[in-house]
Amino acid sequence: MPKKVVVAMSGGVDSSVAAALLKRQGFQVMGVFMRFWLARRSLGEGGFERWNRCCSLEAEQRARAVARVIGIPFYVFNFEKEFKKRIVDRFLAEHKAGLTPNPCIYCNKEIKFGLLLEKSLALGAKYVATGHYARLRQGSGGQVRLLRGEDTNKDQSYFLWRLSQQQLSHVLFPVGGYKKPQVRALAKKFKLPVAETPESQEICFVPDTVNEFLQRYFKPKKGKIIDAAGKVLDEHQGLVFYTIGQRKGIMLPQGPYWVKDKDFKENVLVVTKNEKDLLKKELFFKNANWLAGKLPKFPLKVAAKIRYRAKLTPAIVYENHKVIFEQPQKAVTPGQSIVFYKGQELLGGGVISRG
Repeated sequence: MPKKVVVAMSGGVDSSVAAALLKRQGFQVMGVFMRFWLARRSLGEGGFERWNRCCSLEAEQRARAVARVIGIPFYVFNFEKEFKKRIVDRFLAEHKAGLTPNPCIYCNKEIKFGLLLEKSLALGAKYVATGHYARLRQGSGGQVRLLRGEDTNKDQSYFLWRLSQQQLSHVLFPVGGYKKPQVRALAKKFKLPVAETPESQEICFVPDTVNEFLQRYFKPKKGKIIDAAGKVLDEHQGLVFYTIGQRKGIMLPQGPYWVKDKDFKENVLVVTKNEKDLLKKELFFKNANWLAGKLPKFPLKVAAKIRYRAKLTPAIVYENHKVIFEQPQKAVTPGQSIVFYKGQELLGGGVISRG
């Protein structure tokens, strides 16, 4: 009896090829399109525009068309309420608290490999598969090790640091061993109608910019903009609309300026003209998760990154959740994730609490 696998199909090329590969490998494949929360804005005269790119009608139609070509059953799961509560509301709450969260990391933990996995197992499936560029390997003692994707430019292991051994034991990443051009070539070979589908790397429920989205939920709360010496330069519209290291949108003369710090107690935005002021050699993190399911031995030598597109840099992790880098890091941002690697293996990560 073939093992049943549910493939999260977004209508993009990666998840489509993942489904096709699994079908060819002999799995009993079921395609699922997840419908997430949609913020809606009126276009006038009763018309509305949907904002969530990853679950638009067009994306659903593409995913359904791919399922027909592959020859697999296709279903739509409505996770709007859960997505709004677990992802969007958390995103807003963390911004209100002065943090800069990464909602994709929570979506992977709570929705794709949380809620979807629960429902899939209840339907008799053994696995959930996605189009993530990451790889899995069986370790000693039955543990599942999570490795970086073969395509270093597309590697998405950074977004998976919160997963547990229980989740990883029911996950498949069929395209993790391929590079992006190979995946597009496979889509053409399999005659899938998504081979040239453009990529989307922005936050799915944010239509244009994060600030425009936040302005729908937060009223302006004006305060002082000061430089590192304490000189008042101007007035900001609300600390929630700024993030550490930000340069664009700081409308001050004789710039450029960067956001150095946010003082929520005094409602003060601290900026600097010296980009080196953004460099820090250490930070603290919280909410640690170690993928092996147990604590490593400290101090732990790792390669770390403090945001998805940051370069890996040597660092030492201490038991008190302190990290010291070999080279200073730019714009250490509370709320973002710091993720730890040893070679190709993702060891774990945490949420940056302070620099």
